Amino acid sequence: MLSVATWNINSVRLRMDQVARFLTEQAPDVLCLQEIKTVEELFPHQAFEDLGYTHRAVHGQKGYHGVATVSRLPLREFSRHDWQANGEARHVGVELLDSGLVIENVYIPAGGDIPDREANPKFGQKLDFLGRMTEWAGQLDRPTLLLGDFNIAPLDCDVYDHKALLKVVSHTPLEVETLQRLTDAHGWVDLGRKHIPAPQRNWTWWSYRTYWQGKDRGRRLDHMWASPELAAQSAGHRIVEETRQWEQCSDHVPLITEFAL
Repeated sequence: MLSVATWNINSVRLRMDQVARFLTEQAPDVLCLQEIKTVEELFPHQAFEDLGYTHRAVHGQKGYHGVATVSRLPLREFSRHDWQANGEARHVGVELLDSGLVIENVYIPAGGDIPDREANPKFGQKLDFLGRMTEWAGQLDRPTLLLGDFNIAPLDCDVYDHKALLKVVSHTPLEVETLQRLTDAHGWVDLGRKHIPAPQRNWTWWSYRTYWQGKDRGRRLDHMWASPELAAQSAGHRIVEETRQWEQCSDHVPLITEFAL
């Protein structure tokens, strides 16, 4: 059994103690992090070494964005795509050498606050990012796991209030349609909804502003998608929601999928 986790950590250096706790308690074979907010030279390599995650691929930048994949199993960096087309560090792909599994770790832009390309260039950049990913996905020719912070909650039941959020970036119809084109380009299977079928609650993010008020206003922004032949080998999937109650935690929680490879 192979277990793979994904987590938008919102600064790996600030929250390395929480990452260590998560890895100790959950022990995934592979952990994909988004929003590490550091360059590779300042990434906490030794802390991961001490935890047994001796194989790493880090694509970082100073203070913003950045992704990293750490593993107990041998890997090689497979790809880095600039789907933002501006040099931001938002993707790293790896291949696990023992199994040949390709894992693509991505941090899709949030897209700003206004769902209008003309009024908000960040929203247009998000849509264009997804467009470039869609072209890429249409050319894939091997089983692949695509995961990370997608910053889109696609289904009506992926947010706490569908009608209230229809004009809020992350749940607008245009974003959902654009994400669906990415799904269709490769026939991706949404593992979150394979194992926790709609309309069951399946949220991965809660705003810092509302979570501590006792309002369960969540959204499902983090995802794990698999090629159809790989998805057939997924044996379990879970959300580690308790991390959202840890002190000074990330606003996202981890996901873990197990594969019978």
